[in-house]
Order: sequence, then structure tokens, then C-alpha cells
Amino acid sequence: MSEISAGDTAWVLASAALVMLMTPGLALFYGGLVRPKNVLSTIMHSFFILGLISVQWVLWGYSLAFGPSVGGIIGSLSWVGLNGVGTDPSDYAKTIPHLAFMAFQMMFAIITPALITGAFAERKRFKAFVLFSLLWATFVYDPLAHWVWGADGWLHKLGALDFAGGTVVHISSGISALVAATVLGHRVGLGREKMEPHDLTMTVLGAGLLWFGWFGFNAGSALAANGLASVAFVTTNTAAAMGALTWVTVAWAHKGHPSVLGAAAGAVAGLVAITPAAGFVSPSSAILIGLGAGVICYFAIQLRERLRVDDALDVWAVHGVGGTWGAIATGIFASTAVNPDGANGLLFGNPGQFLIQILAVIVSWVFCGVMTFIILKIVDAVIGLRVPEQEEVLGLDISQHGEPAYQL
Repeated sequence: MSEISAGDTAWVLASAALVMLMTPGLALFYGGLVRPKNVLSTIMHSFFILGLISVQWVLWGYSLAFGPSVGGIIGSLSWVGLNGVGTDPSDYAKTIPHLAFMAFQMMFAIITPALITGAFAERKRFKAFVLFSLLWATFVYDPLAHWVWGADGWLHKLGALDFAGGTVVHISSGISALVAATVLGHRVGLGREKMEPHDLTMTVLGAGLLWFGWFGFNAGSALAANGLASVAFVTTNTAAAMGALTWVTVAWAHKGHPSVLGAAAGAVAGLVAITPAAGFVSPSSAILIGLGAGVICYFAIQLRERLRVDDALDVWAVHGVGGTWGAIATGIFASTAVNPDGANGLLFGNPGQFLIQILAVIVSWVFCGVMTFIILKIVDAVIGLRVPEQEEVLGLDISQHGEPAYQL
């Protein structure tokens, strides 16, 4: 049995705390983007998921995602309630306690369904949101995490590279967001009423917390305080910076103003895109990945607007499209000179890895899209997805929670 490393354990636990902070950061990021009458309801989505999925993960989520594999498709229920998950190392991380690995992965499971909530902001019933989030975490996130990260998951064994969640977190949430926005339909008054962000200072603060927490997200995924963690740390910051610079530049050229919201969105797009690649590529490659994210995600928003899909906070354009670009870019720029446990990508003589990454993207898009559609239809039949029109017009803060965000 491997010996527990105090340094590795401290880094992974600190990284788990950093990733935990990202969900309240996301609440602020999203909260600033909605109208004043929906601020609390939007923030509550992320904050409530912090509690809901923490308990789900301990009871059965972790066992389904990382437990002993059943045919490479799903984990068994042998670790339900964290049975057998203790302070000894595990096959996933040999120098930290199994509980530390579980806690780190829990924070990923929490923020992923929280990301989806931006798509249906300002119009979904709270109880429908609760049931949807629980079902989605169980039947979408947990199986996909097992496929990609489980020791015997079928995509993992195929060789798909996803250092910290390009497919598992970002494609899954982004594609699910697109389906959710389509199924729920437009907000009342869309195209007739102003639906501008009410507090961009809140959004920029949230973006800053996300950028800060992302160091735990990506560098923590090395699962040790080592050179690979430092590579992931630097590539993460580099791609975020380049994403912000690129988005601002493109928006400036397109609309005539260097957008503050664009800087925040561009940084997040860069962070999303580097996530699957962070521990497999060089800092110079991270610049190209961030550049691509800034351009591609910006124009994905223009496409979404033309298609008239009311993805309220552009989850698909940033996370779905950004995660797709990042997963494919991993297959282009990955190098065993950076990480011997990874693989070379297309630029380093291995087109096979590029094809594997594309397959992982297609599988993630189809699985998450179909499953999300089914779950939404079930929830709609049982509870009803949308609030009544008069409650939507009043605002979800009052109609769903009985509390105003601001006493004006």
C-alpha cells in the first residue's frame, strides 16, 4: 500500500475548497446577469445545489461515478453511503486518503448541474428544478463521470483525455442547457422587454471567484503537489487571460466597445476550454486554446441569438461550445513531453488521439442531450417545469421564495 503524503493531501483538500467556492462564485456570476426580480432565485439555484448534491454524492453519487465498474458503464452500489471509503489510499490516488479524493470529486459533481441553471433562469419552478437536478446528477453526470474517469470506464479505457472535466463538466452542462432552454421555451416578453443584466459588478466579482477557484479545479486534478500541478496551474491562467483578451478584442471590433461583460465571459470561456487539456499541453498551446475559445464562444452567442433559443445566460455557447473546443484541442495539442501518462495529439504525430477526442465529444453530446430531454419531460409530467405566466411576470424571488433581493 502506498504511503499517504501530507503535502499531496493538503493540496487536494485545499483544491476541493477552491472548487467549492466556485459554486457561490457562479451564483454571483449568474445573479448579476438577470433582472432584479429574479436575483435571489438565480443565486438560490447554485446555493441549494451545494447542499443537494453534497448529500446525493455521499449517499449514492460517488459510488455510481467511481465505484467498482459494472461493464464500464456505471459504478456499482458497493460504496453507497461511503461504505468502504476511508482514510487509506485508493486506486484513483495513491498518496492521498480515499475520502480526500471523494471530497475533491464531489465539488465537480456540485457545480456541473449548477451551470445548467443559467439556461432556464427566470422561468422554472423551484420544485421542478430540485427534482431535475437530482435526476440529472444521478442519470447523466454520474454515468458520464464513470465513462471518462472511472478506472474501468469505457471511454477511459479507449484513451479519451479529459484532465479536469471538458466532457464530464462542460459539455454535459452546456448541451443539457441547450436542451433545457429549448424545452422550456422563451421567457415572457423576450424581444419586447429589456432583459439586460442588472448588476455587472456582481458578475465580474463572480467571474473573479471562478477564475480563482479554477486553479483548484485544474491544478488540483493532478491529485498531488507536484510538477504536473504547476503545469496545469500555469496553463489555466494563461488560457483564461488569452480568452479574456480575445473576447474583448472581438467584441470591440464587432460592436465598437471593449465590453466589461465580454472580459468576464472571455475569461470563463478560456477556463472552460483549457479544462480538459490543462495537464496535457504546454503554456504556449494554452494561448492558442484560449484564443480559440474567445473567438468561437463569442460567435456561438451570435449563432444562438439567430436561432432564437432562449438560453438565458449563454451556458451552451460558453460551456457546451467551449468544452467541445477544449476537448478537440486536447487531441491537437496534447504532448507526452508535458505529461508522460497522457498521449501525443495531432500536432505531435498521433491523429488517432484526435479521433478519440472527437468520439468522446459526440458521445457526450448525444448522451447528455437525449437523457436531459427525457428527464425534463418526466419532470414536466409530474410537476410542471414552468411557473405560471403571472408568477414569471411578478418575478421568481417573490413568487417562488417570498423574498425580494432588494428593498427599494
